[in-house]
Amino acid sequence: MKTSCLKIAAPLALLGCLLAGCHTTVQPRSVYRPPPFPEAAALPAQPSLPDPLVMFDGRRVKSRAQWFHERRPELKALFQHYMYGALPPRPAFVRASHEAVYPDFLGGKATLKLVSLQTGPPGAPQIDLMLVVPNGRRAPAPVFLAMNFCGNQALTADPRVPLARGWLYDFCPGCSNNAATGAARGSQAADWPLERIVERGYALAAFCSSDIDSDRANVSDGLYAWLANGDPARNNPTNRGTLVAWAWGFHRCVDYLVTDLDLDPRRVCALGHSRNAKTALLAAALDERIAIAFPHQAGCGGSAPSRGTVGESVQRINTAFPHWFNAEFKQFNDAPDRLPFDQNGLVALCAPRAVLFSAAQGDQWANPAGQFEVLRATEPVYRFLGVEGLTAKKIPPIGRLVGGRLGYYLREGKHSMTAGDWEVFMDFADRQWGQPRQ
Repeated sequence: MKTSCLKIAAPLALLGCLLAGCHTTVQPRSVYRPPPFPEAAALPAQPSLPDPLVMFDGRRVKSRAQWFHERRPELKALFQHYMYGALPPRPAFVRASHEAVYPDFLGGKATLKLVSLQTGPPGAPQIDLMLVVPNGRRAPAPVFLAMNFCGNQALTADPRVPLARGWLYDFCPGCSNNAATGAARGSQAADWPLERIVERGYALAAFCSSDIDSDRANVSDGLYAWLANGDPARNNPTNRGTLVAWAWGFHRCVDYLVTDLDLDPRRVCALGHSRNAKTALLAAALDERIAIAFPHQAGCGGSAPSRGTVGESVQRINTAFPHWFNAEFKQFNDAPDRLPFDQNGLVALCAPRAVLFSAAQGDQWANPAGQFEVLRATEPVYRFLGVEGLTAKKIPPIGRLVGGRLGYYLREGKHSMTAGDWEVFMDFADRQWGQPRQ
């Protein structure tokens, strides 16, 4: 077993947007100290999606430097204050242990790496990262990083992949009493076409959400429990923000991925479906090392507008999932138009990096039309930064992928992630970088 200690240094933050065609690399982080923000009730109503290029005090952003050093840090602070909660602190180190490496995975087409990531001193979350890398490459592989909520063993029937250690939903196939059993192996493999992914030259890195914090409204048994150090007052379920904790988990996986010589550190993608998609977009918005975000059917709290009138509302999501966001966000249940931002601002935090919104016509709960409007309202930021964003003025026909750095795709069907969706994800990545060299 090989163990390495990854020191989390500031220069890693500068790796994020080295995309083909970018005019410049990501600007160095500036020190930003947010002022005290007003109470939600004191904020003015804004019926339309707020313009990300307008500062909180009303000034318009006039230069790239002002965007990167003032407005972008301000937006990050606003989202954390009023919606997601504070991003947990970055650990001093991440210790990576290679538990096993199997070069014969998928009949020899790929190497399976099982990596354990210890994110701090004893008691800190341990992430079981499953990495599938195509064999026979001439160059490091681009990698999709994805979180799942039924365990890595659900992605493949290979018995060498350990069962998930943490709490799982009983609706996960092969799970009983909230724990994975052998019957769970490969239960979701059809939706994770590993062989096709490696055939197209991509790697996949996957981890389970319960490694960070289980998805329960009244229990925190992971990151927040560790940070609270036994003090229940510091671990209020309705004010902790599970989504931002999961985003922190994405970042810890990226800490490792950018050091793996089999992978291209400039081509790390964050991908997810539904609640995991909300997390993938948030993770990309808060970490410049993530080159493309793939929030698939993310809906309210992710890719759909909070001001939306179709599908899930702010009040509904806060009622059903009070632990996903912080207490401040609940102040907007009846007045989402008082939010000083909307999800176009979250996408703007990714600029000029690429983002694909993918949706389904039968999934109106996730508001596909509203997702398209979010991209349209983000387009000015991409143009301001000198890159082509969304190339379509109206929703494209079903089955047609459109866009420059901002992509949109609508298919038939309902709320699900399928093998066909993966073809679209990889097509979009190919558009950004060209096909991976085999």
